[in-house]
Order: sequence, then C-alpha cells, then structure tokens
Amino acid sequence: MHDFHYEGKDLWCEEVPIRDLVAQVGTPLYIYSHRTLKNHFRVFNDAFSRVPHITCFAAKSNSNIAILRIFIREGGGVDIVSGGELYRAMKARVDPQKVVYSGVGKRIDEIEYALASNILMFNVESFQELEVINTCAARMNRKAGIALRVNPDVDPQTHPYISTGLKENKFGINVEKSLETYLLASKLKNLDIKGISCHIGSQLTKISPFIDALDRLKKLFGHLKAAGLKIRYLDLGGGLGITYDEESPPHPSEYADAIIGASRDLSCTFILEPGRVIVGNAGILVTKVLYTKANEDKNFIIVDAGMNDLLRPSLYKSYHHVQPVQKTKRKEIIADVVGPICESGDYLARERRLQRFERDDLMAVMSAGAYGFTMASNYNSRPRAAEVLVMGDKFHIIRKREEYGELIRGEKIPDMIKRKQ
Repeated sequence: MHDFHYEGKDLWCEEVPIRDLVAQVGTPLYIYSHRTLKNHFRVFNDAFSRVPHITCFAAKSNSNIAILRIFIREGGGVDIVSGGELYRAMKARVDPQKVVYSGVGKRIDEIEYALASNILMFNVESFQELEVINTCAARMNRKAGIALRVNPDVDPQTHPYISTGLKENKFGINVEKSLETYLLASKLKNLDIKGISCHIGSQLTKISPFIDALDRLKKLFGHLKAAGLKIRYLDLGGGLGITYDEESPPHPSEYADAIIGASRDLSCTFILEPGRVIVGNAGILVTKVLYTKANEDKNFIIVDAGMNDLLRPSLYKSYHHVQPVQKTKRKEIIADVVGPICESGDYLARERRLQRFERDDLMAVMSAGAYGFTMASNYNSRPRAAEVLVMGDKFHIIRKREEYGELIRGEKIPDMIKRKQ
C-alpha cells in the first residue's frame, strides 16, 4: 500500500496535488510519502515483535538523512556499506549500537571511523578483512564486534546482478569454510565475535530461499556453540521484494512467521536489513515530457529524466510502471519513454501501452523510492534531481536540486594550463 492516488484526474501524494508541487520545485523530482515510509517500517518491524530483534534499514536503498531519520525515530538502526553511509547515519542521529557494517571492500580509514563511532559490529567477508579489523582495533585500543558473512550457496531466484548468496558471487565466506574461519577469528585478541550474518540477494519474491539459508546457518550456529563460541546476533540480511509489475512477494508478516517458526531453537537477537520493501513503493520520480516523435513504426516520448536519474531500467531491464500526473481522454499508443542521455540504453520504459503524452505533460515513474536517487549520477554533466518529502498537506525539500556550479566542485585547472598561450 502507498499514498499515491488520483483525485479526479490528478495524481496526489497524501494531501498534496503533484502538479502543484512540481510547479514550485520543478522536474525531475523524487517525491516520497512520509505516511507510507512510516507505515511500511512499522509493519515490518512489528512483524518480528515476538522475538528480540533490531531492524537496521539498508541505507544503500535510500540514504537521504531525512529518510533515515524517520526510521531511527521509530527505533530502527541502519545497515551501512561505506564510511559515507555511516556519516549519513550519524548525521541522522542513529544509535551506533544499532549500526551494522556490511560490504566486501572496507578501507582502513572506514574501519577506523566505524570503530571510533562504536558501531555494533562488522559483517566480515574474508579472513584478510578480519586481520585488518583486528590490527585497526589493536592500534586504537578497542575490541571490534564482528560477525562473519556466510555465503550459504542458496539460489535466491532473482536478477543475477542482485544475487549475492551463490558460490560464484563475490560476497561472504563459503559456508563449508566458515567454522574454520570463526575458530581462526577467536584467536585474534581485538575481535569480539558477536554473530553470524547472511544476505542472499535483493528483490526476492519467495520465502523458501530465506528458509534454505536459515537452515544452513542453524547448523553453523550449533557447531559454534559446541566449540564454545557464544553467538548473540543472527543477521539475516534483507532482500524481501516488492511489486513493480506482476510480482507477488510475501507480506512481511508471512516472512516473519516463517523465519520465527524455523528458528525457535535459537537463542539470539535477530538483525533484519530491509531496504526496498520499506521505501520502494513509498517514492516516485516525476518527469516532464520534452518532445514526442515517431520513427517508422516506433513512438518515442522524450522526458527530462534519464538513466542518470533512475538507472534500474537500463542496468537491470527493470520494470517501473509509468502513469500520467493528469489523466486525459487521449487515445493510447505503444511507445518507449526515453531520457536525454546520449546512450541508446537511456530509457525508463520500452514498448509500453500509454495514453498519448504531449509536450510539457508530467509523468510519474512509480516504485522509485529504492535504488533511485542513491544510484543517480552526473553523467552528461546533468545536475541531480531534487528530493521532496510529503507530510500530510505539506511538503519539505529534503535535497535541493543541484546547480551547475556544484558539478565542478573540487575541480581545478592547473596554473600551467590556465595561462593563455
């Protein structure tokens, strides 16, 4: 469920007409519903209320500090994959003991920043990383909380680019070698072994891969207990999908029932890392039609948002529903919705049946709250879009539109080539 709906012919977000909002802020524009964000977080978090748990929102899906703050106010933590995401989480005033640091390539300065911030734990992806974290912790006279990210070799049945739990993926430590790695870690004096971590992929629409992975983690849990290692946290990652087109993902309560039912004999705190399931359908991208044209049998709707604003269609061939901000009685056509970027792969929708759009019409690209702005770039030197949070009948600009001067921030022409020849 989300709070984007039509009132008559006009698309609204909560109690704000989108065309009025665009008139003040312009396009391209990301719009998020505060009510939807809060409700989605509560539904997910409450589904696990029967067991000790921490819901650590995956910042990679949407890292705006205002969005992070909504979930932190609800008692949530943050799952981070970089020093920059930690910086954002700290600016949003997260409790550092509700921060878990995932990611396969942590730099030394990022590890030191996380140690200084006193985060709960690192999800470690290799023995070399364990050694580096131990060395950093020793130098700083600290103990680093760690979990090993275990790769259970489970097929998540999702897009190969967002599958992370198979043997051929770069993530984690092979489940067969994980016990040996834990025992080696136990000999490193500046590590505090706190948990087991696993994340098998994103946009999963079935529960069975989660349960298959959990079954393998339970066996490891038993081996570690027998070896005298006390595991206090089980990080099950994220990955629960949403409906973009015709998918039928499980409801968070169904997911929670299955996880809780399959882990009754475990005594630990669960860490969940939802991202897309919380924010995906809570945000849209609004774009304006610049031109329309037809080449032979092909219709094109050229808009002012492109792959630099929303990369998912170009990168993953992902489907995003597109609809008019104002409905009309024009006849439907089959058309490609394309952006201004100089790439043939720059599109938002292909071969889509749509009402006929004309110049200056507004189009809403739905389900753009996750991996939308966070994957945006300045390719073709295009300023990034603004972000707006709607709260009831008011809206707040939570990220202003970039200006041309910001595109060259940090750049400098050396004196040797600045001077006239």
